[in-house]
Amino acid sequence: MTQEAAFIQTIQQYRGILYKAAALYTDRPEDREDLMQEILYQLWKSYGSFRQEAARSTWIYRVAMNVSIHYLKQNRKRPRTVALAPELLERAAPPDEAEQSRWDNIRRQIDTLSLLERGIVLLYLEDKSYREIGAIVGLSESNVGTRMARIKAKLKKRITEKKQA
Repeated sequence: MTQEAAFIQTIQQYRGILYKAAALYTDRPEDREDLMQEILYQLWKSYGSFRQEAARSTWIYRVAMNVSIHYLKQNRKRPRTVALAPELLERAAPPDEAEQSRWDNIRRQIDTLSLLERGIVLLYLEDKSYREIGAIVGLSESNVGTRMARIKAKLKKRITEKKQA
């Protein structure tokens, strides 16, 4: 299998998390597309140097989060032209209205979190263990647990305050 074919297969396997990362860190569809392209570009650029010291999924999550955070911090677009295989840009099926409404409500609350907290929540929602999250974001397992407890409390308080208002 060629390196390009292996890369396409890997991206197709983890396409969902890449779209979720792009959606979590951007508001506009155009920005999501730009961020998704940047994530794919950075993954391709570093694909040959992946040393397999960590799980492939850990590496992909880390790249996606780092690129997303960098993209937000830059707050400007750098035009890049990279030829991507069309199958990499296929979209997942759109959610139904009720699911979309729930996601929009959750998204509004998640948007109030810091960049690191957003990343932790994203990985938590992907059913990653605290150990895996720690490996991806560079924190200890216990630190992830503490931060997750604080994030949950913060979100619960905001939701409760919103319902009372």
